[in-house]
Amino acid sequence: MRRLLVSIVLLSCLLPPAIAAAAPSWRGWDDGLASAARLGRPVLADVYTDWCGWCRRMDRDVYERADIQAYVAAHFVPVKLDAEGRAMVRYEGRETTGATLASRLGVRGYPTTVFLDARGRRLLNVPGYVPADRFLLLLRYVAEGHAERGVSFDDFARSPAARAPARR
Repeated sequence: MRRLLVSIVLLSCLLPPAIAAAAPSWRGWDDGLASAARLGRPVLADVYTDWCGWCRRMDRDVYERADIQAYVAAHFVPVKLDAEGRAMVRYEGRETTGATLASRLGVRGYPTTVFLDARGRRLLNVPGYVPADRFLLLLRYVAEGHAERGVSFDDFARSPAARAPARR
């Protein structure tokens, strides 16, 4: 019985790091943009508010999925931006609040996913909750350069490239 109790205690000590490792590794705005420039990767910015139920659902149903986490980790620098935040962040050489930056980026509702290129230039905004399978297709659309080449998302979604397996 004592052995079982010790095993349970040891196992419970190991579980929190495993659970934490499964969560998205979001970065702050400034650190994320600096990392994107250094790595040459686009930025996935999750623009949210604390009171937004759809933002929490996006976290739970989309960002928590292992396939999405793996794709984001391999192709993007993920950043969280509080659209009502008063903390100062830097963008395009200026210091501003998260709330002002969200407005400058054209965010009008929550959640909004903003994609930036590796130099911090805005590629596109995707307002609202996006179901996980469609979101994975959207990630591929940006990571594979279709957005930068001016291909519409609808054209990409109908193309053979969209039906091809995702590159890891």
